[in-house]
Amino acid sequence: MNKRLIGATIALVLSGTAHAQAPAPDNLEKLSNFQSTGTTEFTVIEQGGDYAAGIKKTLEGITLPPGFKIGLYAIVPDARHIAVGPQGVVVFVGTRKDKVWSVTDRNKDRVADEVKDFAPSLRFAIPNGPCFSPDGMLYIAEQNRVLTFPAAEFFYESPDVAAFNVIKQGDLVPPAEESYNHTARVCKLGPDGKLYISLGQPFNVSPPDKLDLYRDHGIGGIIRINTDGTDREVYTYGVRNSVGHDFHPETGELWWTDNQVDGMGDEIPPGEINHQTAAGQHFGHPWYGGGDVRTNEYAGQDVPYDVVMPAVETVAHAADLGMSFYTGKMFPAKYKNAIFSAQHGSWNRTTPVGARVMVTFIDAEGNASIEPFAEGWIDENDEYLGRPVDVAQLRDGSIIVSDDLAGALYRIWYEGN
Repeated sequence: MNKRLIGATIALVLSGTAHAQAPAPDNLEKLSNFQSTGTTEFTVIEQGGDYAAGIKKTLEGITLPPGFKIGLYAIVPDARHIAVGPQGVVVFVGTRKDKVWSVTDRNKDRVADEVKDFAPSLRFAIPNGPCFSPDGMLYIAEQNRVLTFPAAEFFYESPDVAAFNVIKQGDLVPPAEESYNHTARVCKLGPDGKLYISLGQPFNVSPPDKLDLYRDHGIGGIIRINTDGTDREVYTYGVRNSVGHDFHPETGELWWTDNQVDGMGDEIPPGEINHQTAAGQHFGHPWYGGGDVRTNEYAGQDVPYDVVMPAVETVAHAADLGMSFYTGKMFPAKYKNAIFSAQHGSWNRTTPVGARVMVTFIDAEGNASIEPFAEGWIDENDEYLGRPVDVAQLRDGSIIVSDDLAGALYRIWYEGN
């Protein structure tokens, strides 16, 4: 197999200015018919060297609760949302560009040995959101398409993979509503076996003339579909831009993060972690900018829905993104069924906030409280050293965190008593 190693040019790849090859043609029809495309090359990312050493130096400054450790798991350019294969063979990582990465720890020393692009014969468009079904079907939610890859943990070793449409190009949102803003989709399989996909609305505050269209299509919401793409329905309304959701391991109820309105000041509105208990609930956008803070655009107007307020309010503009419930056995008992979530960090706040991993504890009555778990990616100069995006759990009970600024996955494990 002809492989192209990226060593000295790793910084160019991370910045998106280097390309391993010309954009792939749309080979989906061939792959759906189990036909070869003629693609032979992978892009393979070097895992050592000075770049890795620099990230390891940054990790020396990350603070964690006693007994926890953090280390570099893999160099993964533009790393966004994470899907861990149910067989524990490979981790798939989406991006906001045109790559999905496969990450393999072949010798099981809890550090990746190989990172290469997945399905290089396909042309992806913002493949931010990979997720797995328990039986090993990989789904990838793109800007305006959803694909499925049966037996992805097996086929990923080849440039050609079995691939099929779940929602074909142009049918996830109306093509006229495609945007460069808030189009990082995420997906998760629910306990009902359906696929849940978030559809961020593209504006800071949705304009009135878009509200009916968006409500009908689930833009500014979360939709659910059967895994074959049928029976689409809007499950969640009143979302600005959710880029992380998961289901409580015991109740099966949906929890999700939401990024709130910009331009209202440094301290408002708060970010949100929301708890949904029934289909069709409304969570306030665009009448509310975050929490109970009304938007300027809709101030004074009657809110036409019963609004569910957030279960947790987070620091304004910290940009809460990916989240996962913890179900492993490695961490102390108090972390069972807690939410680990990533704060990407503010982009327009006077003093940066976020850039950390948070943990949310939920008590027996469903009350939730949040606190920092891993932080230190903002230095004394208010400079970002990393920007966490998503959190996922490995089979050994450790967690991995993606960072699209550093282009890396970190592993956090517990060594205490």
